[in-house]
Amino acid sequence: MKNTHPANRYLLGNEGYLGKRLHDRLKQMGYELWTPYRKNMAGAKKHNDRQLMAIRRTIESDFSLLTHYNAENNRARSLTGFQARLEIAILTYNLALI
Repeated sequence: MKNTHPANRYLLGNEGYLGKRLHDRLKQMGYELWTPYRKNMAGAKKHNDRQLMAIRRTIESDFSLLTHYNAENNRARSLTGFQARLEIAILTYNLALI
């Protein structure tokens, strides 16, 4: 399945996704995977763009808060229960931001 939408072509990953094989597979699908280099890698300061790192940090913080509100450990017994519990976790997260 090829991605044809130009605005959705970038994926942000962490240092665990530095492998060339994954980059190549995603490239064939029309995506570009950006992962920060480890601090001891050559060219890390040039590659690790501050804006992308800030976006990544925001995303990681949001996921951390959703985990705190138990969005990750949803033990619902039905699809409706799963949806309700996920909506409650997201609502709680959004109310905490106000």
